[in-house]
Amino acid sequence: MEFAELIKTPRVDGVVLHRPFMPTVEGTLCLTGHHLILSSRQDNTEELWLLHSNIDSIEKRFVGSVGSVIVKCKDLRVIQLDIPGMEECLNIASSIEALSTLDSVSLMYPFFYRPMFEVIEDGWNSFLPQDAFKDLESMTDEWRLSDVNKDFTVCQSYPRLVAVPKNIDDDTLKKVATFRHSGRFPVLSYYHKKNGMVMMRAGQPLTGTNGRRCKEDEKLINATLRPGKRGYIIDTRTINVAQQAKARGGGFESEGNYPQWRRIHKAIERYNVLQESLIKLVEACGDQSHSMDRWLSKLEASNWQTHIKEILTTACLAAQCIDREGASVLVHGTEGTDSTLQVTSLAQIILDPGCRTVKGFQGLVEREWLQAGHPFRQRCGQSAYSNSKPRQEAPVFLLFLDCVWQILRQFPCSFEFNESFLVLLFEHAYASQFGTFLGNCAADRARLSLPEKTVSLWSWVNRPQELERLTNPLYEANSLVIWPSVAPQSLLLWEGVFLRWNRSSKCLDEAYDEMVHIIEYNKELQNKVNSLRRQLAQLETEDPLLNTP
Repeated sequence: MEFAELIKTPRVDGVVLHRPFMPTVEGTLCLTGHHLILSSRQDNTEELWLLHSNIDSIEKRFVGSVGSVIVKCKDLRVIQLDIPGMEECLNIASSIEALSTLDSVSLMYPFFYRPMFEVIEDGWNSFLPQDAFKDLESMTDEWRLSDVNKDFTVCQSYPRLVAVPKNIDDDTLKKVATFRHSGRFPVLSYYHKKNGMVMMRAGQPLTGTNGRRCKEDEKLINATLRPGKRGYIIDTRTINVAQQAKARGGGFESEGNYPQWRRIHKAIERYNVLQESLIKLVEACGDQSHSMDRWLSKLEASNWQTHIKEILTTACLAAQCIDREGASVLVHGTEGTDSTLQVTSLAQIILDPGCRTVKGFQGLVEREWLQAGHPFRQRCGQSAYSNSKPRQEAPVFLLFLDCVWQILRQFPCSFEFNESFLVLLFEHAYASQFGTFLGNCAADRARLSLPEKTVSLWSWVNRPQELERLTNPLYEANSLVIWPSVAPQSLLLWEGVFLRWNRSSKCLDEAYDEMVHIIEYNKELQNKVNSLRRQLAQLETEDPLLNTP
């Protein structure tokens, strides 16, 4: 298919662009296969380049012969284009709708994008499982890297290489895979260096109504326990939901078959509820009524902060079991690709200072989300403005980023990256020129040959000039475990995402620049103090009289 077939009117002059808190711009609107572009001949006017894949929905309005197209984006921005001529307006609207709803992954922009920057470090090779395993080998010899899934036949959503207990062979893993949802047998998620405890993740066991048992599964997870120690299974579903899953062939680990494990049920909602919550939250944030009661009731009715609290509470529980109880943990929900990953990745942020660095956080996203099989293409197909009926869309990754922002706000000096990095990841998960978030799992990315045909987001992020923009000026390395508060009054609305386009950022930008200036000035003064101390020490050694009182 040619993009030209979908573009009824490629160019219109005299189009006026309206954006909140920015001056209106008049210019020429152009449609290409992947972008909506508005350029103006006015001085000091920034061009608008908008990816069609970033468009969630559009609305059309007409006043006389001038039509308006309101474009609502997946990054939650809303813009208005006033287009002279009814026919041109209708043609532009239908072209945008066609181009923003293309189903074929291979027609997406990452396959056509050619970087204008020098690729210093190929992001596709930055976080390979074998490299992460070398770090694990330096701490323990109790695990091995298995290639049982090298052709993705044992588990479609796992990577080719997974870390498993050393004394469990591949034949055992294949048997366990038949007992776990979608073949997601228990694999290592995190090794706690301080006490040797581990966190694993998996899909639900397929016990069914007959209480099916798998001795190999029991052997696998028991292999992670120290003699005389118990472990914790954190099920991210309520006991009722887990019981109902039995009727559909799923289930949970029974105490009789797993006597060394204590099962704890936590309630983290599934995708359809989360998508509805996002839609309500964004609607509340866009409410122009200026009524305090209405704003607060809408915010509460969205339940977004409740989801944040549930996820953070469960992550803190997992971290507590590992660090304070000295016990190993297995986390799973139903599929093991959504709430499970929220919990395992947030627990690592709490426990591991390495995950709070820029590179460490990239590695965490790669390991616990991309390689672990979070279905980004399904979950991020629509955002809060889509008119289509949600299928499997859900803001699972956005909720994770929001939770990280909550911890970052409570521990502002313990993270090497700033809020801008989290916002950037949110944007690129929904629409990007890079191939990192394309597909639903490692098998998809291999089938699409993404490392050969697209550029990695990490290649761009890890350039010195970009790292400088994403680095937290307050950062001081903190090797301690950090325990976030999950009290309701400690959890705030993430204004940097949800109110980003609804208010001017001028004052916040000025405050940030002033903070950076104060920090730089403080460093200068500190260097001067250190220099004067060295000079004084030198003088004291040269003239002993200076030492006498």
